[in-house]
Amino acid sequence: MNPLQRLIKQIDDREEFLSRLSTRANTLPLKPMSSEVVDTNPYSRLMALKRMGIVKNYEDIRNFTVAIVGVGGIGSVTAEMLTRCGIGKLILFDYDKVEMANMNRLFYKPFQDGLNKVDAAKLTLYDINPDVTIDAFNFDITTLENFNHFITCLERGSLTSSKIDLVLSCVDNFEARMAINTACNEIGLTWFESGVSENAVSGHIQFINPGETACFACAPPLVVASNIDEKTLKKEGVCAASLPTTMGIVAGFLVQNALKYLLKFGTVTHYLGYNALEDFFPTMKMKPNPNCDNKFCVKRQKEFALIAKDKVDVVETQADVITHEDNEWGICVVDETTEEAPNLQVSEGIALAYEPVQTEMEGDFANQLSPMDDSSLQDLMEQMKNL
Repeated sequence: MNPLQRLIKQIDDREEFLSRLSTRANTLPLKPMSSEVVDTNPYSRLMALKRMGIVKNYEDIRNFTVAIVGVGGIGSVTAEMLTRCGIGKLILFDYDKVEMANMNRLFYKPFQDGLNKVDAAKLTLYDINPDVTIDAFNFDITTLENFNHFITCLERGSLTSSKIDLVLSCVDNFEARMAINTACNEIGLTWFESGVSENAVSGHIQFINPGETACFACAPPLVVASNIDEKTLKKEGVCAASLPTTMGIVAGFLVQNALKYLLKFGTVTHYLGYNALEDFFPTMKMKPNPNCDNKFCVKRQKEFALIAKDKVDVVETQADVITHEDNEWGICVVDETTEEAPNLQVSEGIALAYEPVQTEMEGDFANQLSPMDDSSLQDLMEQMKNL
């Protein structure tokens, strides 16, 4: 096939795609997921997880609604994986168009060049699994008007017109991540953050449950330490690198943990990094910051603390109570637990995206806790001898 013939075929493919796109949306009837593990059942391999005792009831996947913000290198593959897993509903958010530069990644095809990413993804996903309900929104969530629309979709976008079950962040900029963080803190919605470095050889996912774990505003974002001088990556005329392998690996981690969270099996990671240069997978967990700048994060922390306290009270009530015939000295046990500040000591292989801003009060307090030198220690010992 010569170049002209390839171009004609590409144009024909694009016209066919656009024709299907305009006539097909939401017209396919949903089919119930069969629990039979037989070759004739397209969900057979998925339902085998239930037969093997890995998942209690895989069919529950049909009841869940997941929002994916950003359908680029990670997001498009994430959407495809969830579609093949039989998710009940997907809500896609993006405002970019498909470009030829995206062809080094998975999912998109050359004839989709110039189409809105969410529209191109929607039709491709319908072709993969027509049982999945898909809503696509082509707008920037960081603007005020669109942000309000975004929150409404999260609050009422499920299959039952109620709050959705999970948000997966697959964006590549700080502003969009903060918008997702703000929305999820406000309505109390669990989400996963994900990303790949500009050198394309490291990535991460982070689980964020408002009130229980650190939100995206509690502390500087966690990134995988690449042990590479970042200045060597910033060159004029050179865009961020992209590898379909790294994107696919991070998307796989993201979907795997999303499934564990939704279907309640295994252990959901709080933070999982990936350093491709060393095949290193650092993990860690960070508590929320009681002094977080996001007021809704602080509110969720108080709610979570009350729930945790209620659970402890129930356990203590059910436990055997130790009694004594007398208590001559009036001894009692009191709870002196104090609220801990977030621990910014990160695990090996993980770094903060930037240094935390230190307030004037924090600086003074740090000076008070500075270690004593030899002379001050000697003075203290002399004073103790004179007592």
